[in-house]
Amino acid sequence: MVNKKIESELEGKKAPAIKLKNQHGQDFSLKDHLGSYVLIYFYHKDNTPGCTKEACSIKDNLKKFKNFNFKVFGISPDDEKRHLNFIEKYKLNFDLLCDTEQKVANSYGVWVQKNMYGKKYMGVQRDSFLIDPKGKIVKHYKKVKPETHILDVLNDLKSMEV
Repeated sequence: MVNKKIESELEGKKAPAIKLKNQHGQDFSLKDHLGSYVLIYFYHKDNTPGCTKEACSIKDNLKKFKNFNFKVFGISPDDEKRHLNFIEKYKLNFDLLCDTEQKVANSYGVWVQKNMYGKKYMGVQRDSFLIDPKGKIVKHYKKVKPETHILDVLNDLKSMEV
C-alpha cells in the first residue's frame, strides 16, 4: 500500500528519479530533461476510455505550449508493445514510459489500493506532476479530469510567468 505521506510531501521537493524505457525500448531519464518544464502524468492503462481521453486531450493541446520550454511524458504499467500500439492508434505526439514493476508509481505515491464494486486491488491513481527546469515538483495534480487536465497545466504555467 502506498505511503500517503509521500503524496503530500512531494510538492516543492526535488522530483524522484525516473529511469524507464519508452515505447521504442529507449532509455528515459528525467535528469536528461533538466532545463525544461516537464509534466509527468500517470495513467491506468493504454486504450481505456479515460486514459484515451486524457492522452488525446494532451496531444490536441500541446501546440498551445509553444511559448514554453515544455515536455510531457505519460507513465503506466503497460509494456513497450502496448504503448507503441496506443501511440500509433491515436497519433500521439509524446513518449509513453513503461513502469511495469510500478517502481516509479510507488516513488511518486500513485500506486494505491483501489476499490471497484467491493473488490480491492492495486492500481495507478490518475495524478500528474509539473516539474520545473531545476527538477523540483512545482505542482501535484491529484485525481485529474482526463479531458481538461492539460488546460489546467497550461493555466498554471501562464500564472508562473515562465
